[in-house]
Order: sequence, then structure tokens, then C-alpha cells
Amino acid sequence: MKFNRRIVCTATAFLFLGLNAVHAQDFPSRPISIVVPSTPGGGYDLVGRVMADTMGKQLGGKSVVVENKTGSGTLVGTQYAAAATPDGHTLMIGGLSNLVFNMALYKSTKYERTDFQTIAMIGNNPYLMVARPDLPANSYQQLLALIKAQPEKITIGTAGSGSGQHIMAAAFIKTVDPRITLVPYRGAQAAYQDLMGGRIDLFLDAWPTVRPLLEGKRIKVLFTTAPTRLAGAPDVPTATEVGLAPLEVVNWYTLSAPAKTPAATMVILRKAAAEALKDPVAVGRLKSAGIDVTSVSTEAADQLIKTDYDKWTGFIRQSNIVAD
Repeated sequence: MKFNRRIVCTATAFLFLGLNAVHAQDFPSRPISIVVPSTPGGGYDLVGRVMADTMGKQLGGKSVVVENKTGSGTLVGTQYAAAATPDGHTLMIGGLSNLVFNMALYKSTKYERTDFQTIAMIGNNPYLMVARPDLPANSYQQLLALIKAQPEKITIGTAGSGSGQHIMAAAFIKTVDPRITLVPYRGAQAAYQDLMGGRIDLFLDAWPTVRPLLEGKRIKVLFTTAPTRLAGAPDVPTATEVGLAPLEVVNWYTLSAPAKTPAATMVILRKAAAEALKDPVAVGRLKSAGIDVTSVSTEAADQLIKTDYDKWTGFIRQSNIVAD
């Protein structure tokens, strides 16, 4: 009886492997969709389009398209991707917003971080503390002097409740002085209008958006949350250099698939993504937008995601930050 059971188990295992191999040979059998859980034009969208354009070539000219799924920040699109059939034909761009922040911002989500598996860590960009051009402070030390003198008069904008800019601003206030005034906006564009118009003092935003404004001398930059100084702004110190180590963070971008996607399919997708990130045109498009292309293993990527998850979900809950 034990011998027969062993035969059955062995046969079942070989059948599973055989079916998996057949599936891999047929993959992809239709167009692949990369879900971008935000509107066109932002960092998620750019990363998704670069990967779609380049991975299609790596998959023998197969069609790879971007599907923008918006609503409730990045919540709706991510829930859609999590519920998709796990056959490798529906992928998703992940980042701090949808794989970390949402878990603490909403009372309940229809997905967990572990409902996805990483295909590739694509790249990252930091946040920068920007100031209105006429603020009488040209360094963080000078800003700190202003805050110590009249903390209630210093204002920092957000790009909406639960946005990355909101969470970073809240982290800055908690670290520096709770009397700094938080000014909510519905989107970064409105915040920048008031910042450059002199109606608010500060804003924490991602490097791809900050870069052209800095180059145009329309704002000041006081520090970056990157672990090292940026090649495009070598004179800007890091948060750790100015004494704000708790604010060190980069906003990363991943290409992910539903957790139950077959292993053989994941091998194909990971190989295609890895080759895509070696393509000079793809790398150039990402770098020109201020996104540093990374080359780390999926294990290292997953560890980074977990570390940021533990750090930031704890902070959001302790600070009672919620999404509208």
C-alpha cells in the first residue's frame, strides 16, 4: 500500500510539472496587460509604459499594453490586479503607495502585500524638501532656525489625504516640530501653485517632479530623502546629513504578478524584465525622468518592501493618518 501511494504521489508530481511546462511553452497566449493604478503621466505610468514597450520585444514581439485603472488613489487598480487570473497575462506596477501605504491608510483593502510576487525591482527615486523661492532660508539649518523662532507660521503642503507627499510631510512634522502647519491640497499641481506664489513655505515631493522646477530655478531644495546625494543635484544634502535620518526613504517601483502565477511563467517574465532593464533606450527613458534603475535580486526587493512596510504602516497608524 505504501509503495502504491508513493507511485501515485510521484506520478502526480510529474503530471504537475508537465502541465506547468506546457503552460510555459504556450505563454504568452494573448496580450499581456500591465496595470498602472494611477492616471497617465505620473511615475507609475511612465514605468509601466517603459516596461510594456521593452518587454514586448523580449517576449518575441508579443503585445504588452498598459491599462490605467484609477480610483481611491492607487487602491482600485491594485485590487483589480490582485483579483486577476494568475496566469501571467495581468501584471502590475507596484510602489510605496499601493504595496505599503494603502494597508494602513484604509480600514480594509481587498488585497494584501503578499497577494503579489515580484517580477523585478525596476528603479527608485527619492523625495526632496522644496521651499518657495523667496523663503528666507537657503539651507535646512536656516529653515530650522525659522521653525524654532515661529513654528506655527511655517506651512507645509500635501497633495491630498493619504498621498505620499502627505505621509512625508507628516513624518517631517513629527520629527521636527508638531506645531508646523499642514496645508492639504487636492493634488500636487495646486500645492505648487501656492508654493511658487509664496502662499505656503514647504512641500515634500518626488525627484522626477522636482527636477525640472529646480533646473528652472522656480523653487529651492533643502534636502533629499535619498541615502546618498543625487547626481542631478550634488549640492543638495541628504536627510541623514542634516540630522533627519528617520526621513530617509526612496519611492521604488516594481513589476509584480498575482501570487499564484505559475513558477514557470514567472521564470519567463523575470527573464524578460531583466533583459528589458538592460535596454539602453529603456534605461535612458527612466533616468531622464529622474528614476534610478536598480539591479537587485527578487529576494532583496522583497526584503526592501517588507522593511518599508513594517516602518511606514506603523508610522501611519500611530499618526492616525487616514485616506478620505
